[in-house]
Amino acid sequence: MKQEVKILLIEDSDGDIVLITQALKKAQITNGITVIKDGDAALKYLRKEGEYMQAETPDLILLDINLPKIDGLEVLSEIKKDEHLMVIPVVMLTTSESERDIINSYNNHANCYIVKPVDFKKFIDVVQLIKEFWITIVKLPRH
Repeated sequence: MKQEVKILLIEDSDGDIVLITQALKKAQITNGITVIKDGDAALKYLRKEGEYMQAETPDLILLDINLPKIDGLEVLSEIKKDEHLMVIPVVMLTTSESERDIINSYNNHANCYIVKPVDFKKFIDVVQLIKEFWITIVKLPRH
C-alpha cells in the first residue's frame, strides 16, 4: 500500500539525498518528498517565508546536523519553539556520533536520533525502518 506522507528532508550531502530519496521510493513513499539543503532555507520553508509562501507543511522532518548557514541543532531548536511547527516529528539523521550532539538533540525535543550507516545496504535498511516506524506504525498529526 502506498503511503501519502509529506516528508521534508533537510540534508546538504547530494550523495545522502540520492540514497534517502531512492530508499523512500523503494519503500513506496511516492509523494511529498521535499529536499532543502541548508538550515536557513529550511526555516524559511517551514515558516512559509519568501519563495516558500506556498510550501506544504510536512508530516515528518528528516534533519541532518551538519548544515550550511544554520546548523541542524539550531533548526531543531527553532522548530520546537514554534507553536505551529512543534508537533511535527523530527528525526535527526546524521553522521555525528557525538554524545553532545545526541544530548543537545534530545534536549531540543528531537523525536529520535539516528546515525547514518556508512554501508549502503545498512543505510537503505535504516531508511526502511524509519518508514516502517514513522509512516506505517505511528499516527502522525495532520496539518
